[in-house]
Amino acid sequence: MKGILKEFKEFAVRGNVIDLAVGVIIGAAFGKIVTSLVNDIIMPPVGKLLGGIDFSQKIINLDPDVKTASGQDITTLAQANEAGATVIAYGQFINVLIDFIIVAFCIFMLVKGINYLKRKEHTKPEPEKTTKACKYCLSEIPAAATRCSHCTSQLEAEGSNAPA
Repeated sequence: MKGILKEFKEFAVRGNVIDLAVGVIIGAAFGKIVTSLVNDIIMPPVGKLLGGIDFSQKIINLDPDVKTASGQDITTLAQANEAGATVIAYGQFINVLIDFIIVAFCIFMLVKGINYLKRKEHTKPEPEKTTKACKYCLSEIPAAATRCSHCTSQLEAEGSNAPA
């Protein structure tokens, strides 16, 4: 039993497990912010532009026989919950879909930024070549050489077209 506890402690305090836990907590908080943004800021003006629609209350009633306590047809999610009617809450689905799109876009932008930083980090100038290939025997020789050490051919000097 002590071995399992020790092993669990080593697992739980590893850096990547703690990073994952922090990420999940921040992600949950970010999700709540996005949900509030969609429900409280984005959807009310969209509903107003579409004739005063409250998307969160849009439903398809699957129990047309069930009525409200006052005998009216069920037209909102709140009425359906109160009466116990079975409904398809497509308005809620639209809100959750918009939540998802916003969160997915934010994650995409975050990953894109991290990849940009990693790419910039790894991009280093290529070191200057210190060797070149002999144009006669194709052996590698020092870049400053004027004669090939393998085939003894006279090479052109760097930057000129005539033999040295």
